[in-house]
Amino acid sequence: MTPVTTKVIEKLSAIEGELKRLGRWSTYELSEEQYEDMGAFGVNTMSYEQWLQFILIPTVKDIIESKEEFPDESNTGAYAVRYFDGDPDAFQLISLLCEFDELFN
Repeated sequence: MTPVTTKVIEKLSAIEGELKRLGRWSTYELSEEQYEDMGAFGVNTMSYEQWLQFILIPTVKDIIESKEEFPDESNTGAYAVRYFDGDPDAFQLISLLCEFDELFN
């Protein structure tokens, strides 16, 4: 496992932990329809928190398991800044997502 992969795993774990700490981790699965035509960051069919849980985290874990290359860039932190604007509880989550982006950009 490369040092970058280790950092990515650690950051994903921290993001998941923060979502849970904030009470924003879903205990139920999404419907099949929510995966269709979801748009960037899931804006058409799900909340950003759901997108993180059901799309981003599993996708990155799949990349790690299959030993594929990571993307050249990530904009999850930039989107988080806009999405959570005015939400003081989300500061740590935004920070983690920006740090996640730095691993790729």
